[in-house]
Amino acid sequence: MKKLLIPFLFLGTIVMIVVMGKTGATLKTVETPKGILDLEFAYNKTKVDFILNVWRPNAMVDNINKATINTYLDFIFLAFYSTFLFFACKKLAKINGSKIGLLIAKGALLAGFLDIVENAGMLISLSNVVSNAVAFFTCIFSVTKWALAAAAVLYLVIGFIVVIKKRKISLLFS
Repeated sequence: MKKLLIPFLFLGTIVMIVVMGKTGATLKTVETPKGILDLEFAYNKTKVDFILNVWRPNAMVDNINKATINTYLDFIFLAFYSTFLFFACKKLAKINGSKIGLLIAKGALLAGFLDIVENAGMLISLSNVVSNAVAFFTCIFSVTKWALAAAAVLYLVIGFIVVIKKRKISLLFS
């Protein structure tokens, strides 16, 4: 069972990326080309109000509702990606004897926690309770989350290359 944990979490991460891409597709507009990311990085009330105005329900689609659903789905996604990154980084750190890898693994879990707080901020804004403070802190949590997750992915890529060069690939599957 333990051998299947990392592949299971990886598969769940990929499935949720696809699901969220589908459910959030209409959030990408001319004014919000990054979709839900535009809301994550909206650092003040003016920017959030602009995005919410663009996403206001019309005869075609209710993007406020779609963004809310997408944000709730992100709670499932964050459980998969943060634990996948944690266990994968931890395993590579153990194989390569890397203390920094263990720190990065913990950072992946912190990214998941920050994603929870970020989602709470977005849900507050999506319920039309918009403020500069909520927008600012949502953006700060988002930027920090992305930095921690990117560091974990970079560590995985580099760590995997090191494992291959040291011919320790069999240790990945033990």
